[in-house]
Amino acid sequence: MRRRVILLAIAAVALGLATGKGAAQDRAWHEPARGSATRSALMEALRPHAEWELGAPVEFVVGELRVAGDLAFAALTAQRPGGAAIDLRRTPGFARGTLDPEMMDGASLQALYRKSGATWVAVHHAIGATDAWFVWEPLCAAYRPVISDYCF
Repeated sequence: MRRRVILLAIAAVALGLATGKGAAQDRAWHEPARGSATRSALMEALRPHAEWELGAPVEFVVGELRVAGDLAFAALTAQRPGGAAIDLRRTPGFARGTLDPEMMDGASLQALYRKSGATWVAVHHAIGATDAWFVWEPLCAAYRPVISDYCF
């Protein structure tokens, strides 16, 4: 999954360079700063979903975090506090049969968020996805400000 997402990002950058449009010029999003209330709220909105499948406690390593208005996108990796990897075979999701480590890209997560009032909500998310599930026209149409470089 990570390779596929990276290849999509490289293709988007290459397309931008070929057309004379730089990524910074076209992007409508920003990355919330470490320690900011927005960044914290986005992590907390996804935490219950991650802990339901992966078990508590989890912390997130941010790969990408994008916010544009009341929309957000995150690409993260979950780990145990202190940096320990999560053994997917020892998770509640594995015990329930909802996680299959053989069919997953580890403890990677992606999420699409929408702000409702003052609260960020993880509306769509996936754990261990092996494809860029969010590159689907209905999601691209709804979340284009934060995923336009993935959506063609």
